[in-house]
Amino acid sequence: MSPTYPVVTARDVMQPDPVTVDPGCPLDVVVGLMNLHRIGGVIVVRGDRSAAGIFTERDLLRRVGVAPPGWQSLPVSTWMTAAPHTIGPEADWFDAIAMMDRLKIRHLPVVEAGQVVGVISSRLLVTRRAEYLNRVVERRTRELQQSHDELLARDAELMHNLRAAGRLQTQLLLPRTPPESLDLRWGVHYAPLNHLGGDYYDIVQPGPDHLGILIADASGHSIAAGMVAIMSRIAFAEVAGRTVRPGEVLAEMNRRLQGLADERFVTAFYGVLDRRSRRLTYANAGHPYPLRYSPRTGTVQPLPAQGFLLGIMPGEVYREREVELEPGDRLCFYTDGLVEARNEIGEAFGTDRLCDCLSTHGREPAARLAEGVLACQRDFRGPHPPTDDVTLVVGELRAE
Repeated sequence: MSPTYPVVTARDVMQPDPVTVDPGCPLDVVVGLMNLHRIGGVIVVRGDRSAAGIFTERDLLRRVGVAPPGWQSLPVSTWMTAAPHTIGPEADWFDAIAMMDRLKIRHLPVVEAGQVVGVISSRLLVTRRAEYLNRVVERRTRELQQSHDELLARDAELMHNLRAAGRLQTQLLLPRTPPESLDLRWGVHYAPLNHLGGDYYDIVQPGPDHLGILIADASGHSIAAGMVAIMSRIAFAEVAGRTVRPGEVLAEMNRRLQGLADERFVTAFYGVLDRRSRRLTYANAGHPYPLRYSPRTGTVQPLPAQGFLLGIMPGEVYREREVELEPGDRLCFYTDGLVEARNEIGEAFGTDRLCDCLSTHGREPAARLAEGVLACQRDFRGPHPPTDDVTLVVGELRAE
């Protein structure tokens, strides 16, 4: 609602007790009064204080050039403007301004109960208008400052709550530390764009000899994406321990997310590693293909699989694929925020540059390899800030 201000009336801006003369007052006396008080006009009133006319500088200039000698002794009634326009004291001052502009007059007597109680002049209006506008500006400035302070307070409270929510999301949604073992080690980077992010990953053990690796991305970022990520994580946690079949896990997540994610969607990759055979079985729900670096061949290969986004298509079947891993292999799981980052001229970092970086740093331990990938992306991006959440998980099968 817009702020309201009290109506300014003619009484608020008029000059009370104006200089007045009776109709018989000589012109030289009237002109002397105008010079004395430095005013441009006087009101001519009858004995009952009713307005008989008004005499202004304009009346004087219009007649003095052709006036006969001795005009100074003429009564003011002979040169005055009779029956002047008047306004009531409770009229809106904007009405007074409009009337003076329309009638092309500079003085407007204010009449109450038939008597002259004041006068409004153009000079007075300019002064009072400036004073009024200054008061309006001062009041509006105070109101804006108050609103600004309230917004800052609400923003500070919101940011406090978002930071708390972000800490809870990190603690509840993500593994505290990836499980290190004699055959596996990890390098992880998780960087939401805002306090709450849509990216998440998880590493679970659905069986004594199996290890499950999930990486997922709820579309968008901040609060809405964070809530969808939490719903996805809950769905994953409830089903991942029941089966070592990645396709079944994604299908059940898809079923549980139907109608819950509104217009948002979730991409996900889930793979289950048989630690005895080193066979990785995986399925994909529209997520960027993870990459495998082989130190034996020095090559980088994607782990391709097709599947529709989670929460969109009821009854979707997620077909599984398998790959035989070798000791020393590195697996790079990531969200699209890593490869879609852009530099100052709008180029995307892209999968090709990520593959080149893996080829360069692929023989390094998992943690240092993750750092090398991020350094490559930062160098490419330069001062251009990230525009999406970025999650990177590097897994290393230790050499025997």
